[in-house]
Amino acid sequence: MTRLGDLERAVMDVLWDVVPGTSDGVTVREVADALDGRELAYTTVMTVLDRLAGKGMVQREREGRAWRYRPAASREAHIAQLMLDALDLGGSRDAALVRFARSVTGTEAEVLRAALGSEAGLSPAGTDTGGADALTDRVDPPAGRRPAGEAAER
Repeated sequence: MTRLGDLERAVMDVLWDVVPGTSDGVTVREVADALDGRELAYTTVMTVLDRLAGKGMVQREREGRAWRYRPAASREAHIAQLMLDALDLGGSRDAALVRFARSVTGTEAEVLRAALGSEAGLSPAGTDTGGADALTDRVDPPAGRRPAGEAAER
């Protein structure tokens, strides 16, 4: 996944904050207006949105002569993918995960435990829930990568 520059991130923040998942999206003008205090030219915002579409970060749909833009994925899915990409930078994934787990706060550790328990079909207390509490904003692993706990087929 491509990291975002400052202006790309600001535009994505507008899309993530303004465009609900059921929305038809926003126009270049609406994004430019939402970028308060930046005094950007319309064409600059249009170029950034065009580049984000090329990177697969936004989806666009023609409406008359204009385009309407919306995020291709949620902010949370984007951040999760960045974390997975960081694990691919080299070295030991296990060591990086252990170091990360040891660096989170107690509250963050509880969130991780609940998420892992949910994936395993367990409630936070460790009882089987049959997967009823599955996470709603799951990030699918990239092609070629198996979710934790899945064995490779032989």
